[in-house]
Amino acid sequence: MNQLFLSAEHVLQGGYFHSTLRKLQEPNTSIEPHNIMYPVFLLEDDNEVQHVGSMPDVCRYGIEQLIKRLHQLVEKGLKSILIFGIVNTLEKDASGTAADCPENPVIKALPRLRATFPDLLIACDVCLCPYTSHGHCGLLTSTGAIDHAASVRRIAEVALAYAKAGAHIVAPSDMMDNRIKAIKDALVACKLQNQVSVLSYSCKFASSMYGPFRDTMKSSPMEGDRKCYQLPPGSAGLAARAAARDVAEGADFLMVKPGLPYLDIVRQTKDKYPTHPLFVYQVSGEYTMICRSGDSTEVQSILLETLTSMRRAGADCIITYFAPLLLDIISKKH
Repeated sequence: MNQLFLSAEHVLQGGYFHSTLRKLQEPNTSIEPHNIMYPVFLLEDDNEVQHVGSMPDVCRYGIEQLIKRLHQLVEKGLKSILIFGIVNTLEKDASGTAADCPENPVIKALPRLRATFPDLLIACDVCLCPYTSHGHCGLLTSTGAIDHAASVRRIAEVALAYAKAGAHIVAPSDMMDNRIKAIKDALVACKLQNQVSVLSYSCKFASSMYGPFRDTMKSSPMEGDRKCYQLPPGSAGLAARAAARDVAEGADFLMVKPGLPYLDIVRQTKDKYPTHPLFVYQVSGEYTMICRSGDSTEVQSILLETLTSMRRAGADCIITYFAPLLLDIISKKH
C-alpha cells in the first residue's frame, strides 16, 4: 500500500490545495494573473534595496522592502511568487550550509510572507549554487565531479526546510537525477505531501541566456560549467526523458526553461503530459532583450505576443520579471 501511495499517479492533492493551483488545473489560452508567477530576489539585510544593473526595473529586496513592493502588486492582482535567496554575509561552503540555516533569508521570510499575504501562492527555488563555495548546483567529489547521491540528499534537506518554513511550492532547479523522489519522500515522511507541491525544473537547458540572472544571484560556477547536468540545447530526446523521470517520481508540475527558444519543448512536454500544469520560465536574457526592443509601446506589444506564443505552445503559468507590467496591462483590460 505504501508503494502505491508514493507512486506519482496516486499523490494528487499536492497539486490543488491552493486556489491559484486549482485555476492552473483549468487551462485556456488567455493571460490572467494566475498565469503569471513573479520571481523575486531576497537579501539578508531586511531593509536593503539593490537595483540590478543588467536587468532594468529589477531589484533585490530585503524582506521589509519586499513586503512593501508586494503590497502594491497583490493589490493589482498578483497571485504567486518564486523566491530566490541571496547571501552576502553568511558563509558559503562546499555543502551549501547556508541554504537552510536559521539565518537564511528565505527561511526567515516565509512565515512573515504567509502571515502578511495569506492568499499569495509562494514558491521557493531549491538549489545549492547560491550557497556553495564552488557555485555548482550539487555537491562535488574530491575530483570535482558531481557527487550525485550526496547532492540529492542535500537538495531534499533544503526543500524540506523551505516546506516546513511555509513554502506552498518547492521548486528544485538543480537538475540532479532522482531529486523529485527524494523530496517527495521527505514531504511524505513529515506528512506534508498534501500541503506542499513540487514544481520540477524538468527541462532546464544549458542556455546562454542566464547571464543577467547569474549576475543578480552571484551564483556563477567558480570552475567549469553546468553542462554535465543541464540539458544540451538540441536535446529534445533528453528533455522528454527528463520530464518522464520527474513525472514518474511524482512531480506535481513541470517546467521548461528558457521559454521562447524552446517552444517546441513546451509543446512536446504538454502533448505528452496534458494533465500536468506546465510552467515556462521567461529567463533574464529574454527579459533584457525585450526591454531593449523599443519604446514602451513596442515592449508591451512584443511582450504580449511572446507570452501568447508560450500559452499557445502549452504553458499554463509563465514565470516572468515582467509581472508588474503585465498586471498593469491586465487591469486596463478589465
